[in-house]
Amino acid sequence: MATCLVAPSIDHLPGYVAALHRGWSPDTVRGPETIAEHLRAIHDDPAEFLAGLNDETPGGDPVQLPDGSTVPRLPGFHRWIWDDDFCGRIGLRWQPGTSDLPPHVLGHVGFTVVPWKRQRGHAKAALTAILPEARRCGLRHVELTADLDNAPSQRVILSAGGRLVEQFEKPTVFGGGQALRFRITL
Repeated sequence: MATCLVAPSIDHLPGYVAALHRGWSPDTVRGPETIAEHLRAIHDDPAEFLAGLNDETPGGDPVQLPDGSTVPRLPGFHRWIWDDDFCGRIGLRWQPGTSDLPPHVLGHVGFTVVPWKRQRGHAKAALTAILPEARRCGLRHVELTADLDNAPSQRVILSAGGRLVEQFEKPTVFGGGQALRFRITL
């Protein structure tokens, strides 16, 4: 089956839960904590958990950063990468009326593929598929970041039309260290 993006739903939730139980986390900074939080939220109220993955209106509860500080929530949504089962997730976030991002947001798009489904083209297919959605949200470009040692993500971004903008120091709230910023013009 070809790779596609699906809106998180009750029908697809078992695949997401199975990936969490296998140790995959949608958050590369707070991995185990995020797994526990998501499993608890799904257990407590699956519909509310799913609704929280699609919030295209500005506002809502603030977002807690890894250091415990909070920042205003940006509009955004998540899509699950799917073939015959759950492959990973891709998310898009933006500031209304501009393609600029606040300093605490490293990029418009973030993606991750479960380890057992990597190197099958899922990440490139997902990134390519989300670009029309970014245009729909009024963005003229999207920015993505990748750690210096994350060559697979860098290749995905470049193959989807990204160009390297800069090397920069990530804020300590995101673990610090050098990273690369890419831009895809829409």
